[in-house]
Amino acid sequence: MFITPDSIFIRLSNIETWGMLFYRGAIPFVVVLTGLLFFYKSNFLKALFNIGYPGIFYIFSFSICNITFIISIQNTNVANTLVMIAMAPMISAILGAIFLKEMPDHKTWIAIIITFIAVAYIFQDSIELGNFYGDIFGLITAFGLACNAVLARFAKDRDLVPSAVIGKLCVAIFALFFVENFNLVGSDLLIVPLMCVMCVAIPFVLVTIAPRFIPAEEVNLFFLLETIIGPIWVWLIINERPSLEALQGGLVIIITIAIHSFLKLKRS
Repeated sequence: MFITPDSIFIRLSNIETWGMLFYRGAIPFVVVLTGLLFFYKSNFLKALFNIGYPGIFYIFSFSICNITFIISIQNTNVANTLVMIAMAPMISAILGAIFLKEMPDHKTWIAIIITFIAVAYIFQDSIELGNFYGDIFGLITAFGLACNAVLARFAKDRDLVPSAVIGKLCVAIFALFFVENFNLVGSDLLIVPLMCVMCVAIPFVLVTIAPRFIPAEEVNLFFLLETIIGPIWVWLIINERPSLEALQGGLVIIITIAIHSFLKLKRS
């Protein structure tokens, strides 16, 4: 839910793409690093070195999917990128079954298939309008999200938030080579920091912790809420009305995830 206003903040900001990516790496890095130093105090370095090999792989995967998301958005329409990202729960389920021996139950498979069909339905008119290059990077983003969740699930006995912090630093350093202008003027002085804290820093901490408690594919199912709730924020604030398909498909997504979560909570 914290990530859902991300799209409206991006629309309201005036900063160029690579400057946006730099701040989306640098500000969450500083904010969460400060939080970790306060939480761990003198044990921070111990927690950092405790990430092990899973944490190192998480750094690479986390950094790559943050960068490829921006590249995908730049080279195809947003609809194609979101459809690609909607494949993350399915990829998570497959990777989890192969590497973690956690076979999703039939309820989860049904939820994954229904939500993917709903996302494809929402963007059916736009799917053919994309660019193959951008679509490929969208698929890489989905694969990266799936790897993140599976790695966090695999290393559920340790804290991988320090890995995500380093990943954000890597994103900022990468973007640094392409930034043309660092200036934040006017409303961007409020919008960009607020977006980076509320829609980036908090969600990436939560999504790093979540797989310690629920399977990877279920974590990625919740990402699909942004697909429908994000456009609703845009509708409410700048009166850009979503399509009928977006409302219908979004309702299916929300109901499916709600029923799936209810059944899982009831069983536990």
